[in-house]
Amino acid sequence: MVKKEIIQFALSLIISPLLFGVINRTKAFFAGRRGAPLLQLYYDLFKLLRKSAVYSDTITPVFVFAPIISLGAVITSLLIVPFAGYRPLVSFEGDLVLFIYLLALARFFIVIAALDTGSSFEGMGASREAQFAVFAEPAFFLSLVALSRAAGQMSVSGIFSSSVTSMWSSYGPMVFLVLGSLFIVFLAENSRIPVDDPNTHLELTMIHEVMVLDHSGVDLAFLFYSAAIKFWLFGSLIIGVFFGPRNFGWGIDCIIFIVSMMVLACITGIVESIFARLRLLKVPHFLIVALALSVVAVILTLR
Repeated sequence: MVKKEIIQFALSLIISPLLFGVINRTKAFFAGRRGAPLLQLYYDLFKLLRKSAVYSDTITPVFVFAPIISLGAVITSLLIVPFAGYRPLVSFEGDLVLFIYLLALARFFIVIAALDTGSSFEGMGASREAQFAVFAEPAFFLSLVALSRAAGQMSVSGIFSSSVTSMWSSYGPMVFLVLGSLFIVFLAENSRIPVDDPNTHLELTMIHEVMVLDHSGVDLAFLFYSAAIKFWLFGSLIIGVFFGPRNFGWGIDCIIFIVSMMVLACITGIVESIFARLRLLKVPHFLIVALALSVVAVILTLR
């Protein structure tokens, strides 16, 4: 049994960078371009891993260790999230709180590393990231609380492994609201349009990209890989809520789950192709919608 869980964890680590390739190819298709190779992020990671990081004389150890801590936090989070409805490597009552705190820890170190550079440009990005997190984190937390109350579980695997099917029948409207909230948070937390544009370098609109401008070499590879795993984490939750567990056998269920993640990446590419980026002043309004949906979802579980 543990062997299957290790394979699931390894598949998540290996496949997660491929999702960004799917998004870019989808956007290229809509733009009438050929686009970058599906494996472009793998090439970038291997190239960066062969290079040394360059540091300014003014930074502190916070800047040096932030990419490592961020990557460690998201990989530890990955240990808690079920794969295709099957139990993850780590599961215990209350791991839901640990999962949320690990994601917050990763964000915290990226933000303070940006501030540590002393650059007003990166400080601007850190400020925007912290401001939008004020809305995104409560929406994410309340969405998980709603699911936890409906499932009667305080474990991530307990919520997303066996209780989803019964939740759809008993709390259908609540689950629908949670899905809407999670998808908005998914776009925001992964710096996707309409909240952020990972490909832009326009200083007036950058959020996440501006915070990592001073990182290079191995450190930048860690940050890119952290972003890919984070995309996988939030995508896994959405797929887990939408489809719930399946019973076609472990191998087929895993294939269906991976294909579902690819479809979610395609949907993300379509959203980025047909929607424009929101003005920064409008982003909090967009995130408040997610927060409102999650609040209503929690209220529906109180009946």
